[in-house]
Amino acid sequence: MADMKEISPNAPAAEKLLNWVDNRFPATKLYKEHLGEYYAPKNFNIWYIFGSLALLVLVIQITTGIFLTMHYKPDAALAFGSVEYIMRDVPWGWLVRYMHSTGASAFFIIVYLHMFRGLIYGSYRKPRELIWIFGCAIFLCLMAEAFMGYLLPWGQMSYWGAQVIVNLFAAIPFVGPDLALLIRGDYVVGDATLNRFFSFHVIAVPLVLLGLVAAHIIALHEVGSNNPDGVEIKGPNAPKDAKGHPLDGIPFHPYYTVHDIFAVSMFLMVFTAIIFFAPEAGGYFLEYNNFIPADPLKTPAHIAPVWYFTPYYSMLRAITSEMMYVLIACVLGGGLVAALKFKMPALFKGVILIAAVAVAAMMLSIDAKFWGVVVMGGAVIILFFLPWLDYSPVKSIRYRPSWHKYLYGIFVINFVVLAYLGVQPPSAIGERVSQVGTLFYFGFFILMPWWSRIGEAKPVPSRVTFAAH
Repeated sequence: MADMKEISPNAPAAEKLLNWVDNRFPATKLYKEHLGEYYAPKNFNIWYIFGSLALLVLVIQITTGIFLTMHYKPDAALAFGSVEYIMRDVPWGWLVRYMHSTGASAFFIIVYLHMFRGLIYGSYRKPRELIWIFGCAIFLCLMAEAFMGYLLPWGQMSYWGAQVIVNLFAAIPFVGPDLALLIRGDYVVGDATLNRFFSFHVIAVPLVLLGLVAAHIIALHEVGSNNPDGVEIKGPNAPKDAKGHPLDGIPFHPYYTVHDIFAVSMFLMVFTAIIFFAPEAGGYFLEYNNFIPADPLKTPAHIAPVWYFTPYYSMLRAITSEMMYVLIACVLGGGLVAALKFKMPALFKGVILIAAVAVAAMMLSIDAKFWGVVVMGGAVIILFFLPWLDYSPVKSIRYRPSWHKYLYGIFVINFVVLAYLGVQPPSAIGERVSQVGTLFYFGFFILMPWWSRIGEAKPVPSRVTFAAH
């Protein structure tokens, strides 16, 4: 057992209590390692507020979710009525419900911005690969949590949106129908589905999500935070003071806690303004069809998921029978380029070409609907491999060739366009645009090992660039 720390008998009661806790639990040690003496780069900018905001929204979602669960009935006959009861009869129930529904959209906005910051500043590069993987797992978990929670109000869009998404699993060869049946718990979306989704939304997924968030933060504090310059402040060659603290870093508390409190204040002003004045956000945060009770006999004219899923929904709809020929051409072309360009034994080249032809034949033999599901899932899964796709000699966008900024800008615009098209009813022009957008999205990542090395990088400073303000 570790030595017990003793303090003066005349010490204040608060100090005695803290000493008693420290002898049994490392409260002060945790505070010093993860807050008071955690040194972060001193050149953080506005892009570095979104991690703290994501943690804030997670707390809001858990807290409001607990209060909603107190009054919600996970029963197909009572669910919609219980939500209306919360909105109309429970004191401040409308506020709690709107905080939860607006918080879901706020969570995705913040997480998308947080991921984009990691993308432009190379926060996924060595030695932070595991931080990025945990972050992508959080994003995947968040999507599952949001999808399951979307069914719970049991409105028209909740019901039919879940019906469409769950039926997509039936397109998987061999196991698809049984998998869809397992997810639904019945042959149609009904009471069994609602209970399954409620259990996962309230218990299972939040537990996994909290574990991943803890792992994400622990991994971050183990290797240290990245910065806009992509310069390591804690490496063996980084300048340090007499106490071993990095000269380019400052303690997270109080400097960045104050910084984050200001960001939280600004966020809460916008968040509360939306809750009080536009909680539906024009039908994007809460669709108008979801204020109508679920009716299995009446299909809405246009079924679309909530906005944060729509980029991937656009990619799903983009995979048509004729689009399959384009994808097959990409597979065959990729196999041919790999065999001709890269130096490898002739046997390996033959294996690559045979594999490409086999994949192309398989793509022809399986329905396009299945490949749409693969593309939709692959759009998220490919993010996990980003640390091993980027071959640029520098991390940050600041020191990459100038045209990289335009490429990242086009990527963002493309993602927003895909999100918009996912909300709109299907159209011939929208289909073509979404197909081009899908090809660009995957091309951005798949071709990254090639384009990330093109051009001359600017010299990276030996220390972070910082101007006091």
